[in-house]
Amino acid sequence: MAAVKAVAQKRRHLTSTKTTDPYHAQLWILGDAIGEACWLKGHASGIRRKAPAEGKIRIDLSINELLQLSWLAHLGFQHMMPNYRGFEIYRFNSEEDAREGALAVGKIEGVIPAKDRPVADLTVQFKNRQKLISDWWEKEPARLRA
Repeated sequence: MAAVKAVAQKRRHLTSTKTTDPYHAQLWILGDAIGEACWLKGHASGIRRKAPAEGKIRIDLSINELLQLSWLAHLGFQHMMPNYRGFEIYRFNSEEDAREGALAVGKIEGVIPAKDRPVADLTVQFKNRQKLISDWWEKEPARLRA
């Protein structure tokens, strides 16, 4: 408001057409100050909105990864229940589907702070999942020869 009062108190001087009117120059300064204040307020608000809350972690997942994780979480929940009998069967449709699911699980595990991870080396767990997938969808099964 001080800037508006300062501009209002200035007297306008008629000048030639080639020079800038001091009144307009003061309005430009005012407009610049208002614009910068608005941008800073909006930018700070956007940063706060994007940042996770204290003690929280934010993870970017695609819709497909989120669907994979929801099925895996549901299956894991069922297997943790003592009364689960295993009647429902949810399986990966293809090798690519299984690899996407393994990648989504790996993303979740990767953002867990190292001190809180149940497994110290995530690469070993990731490789074990990839081996399970490769073994199941192997092109030519390995046969024992006598």
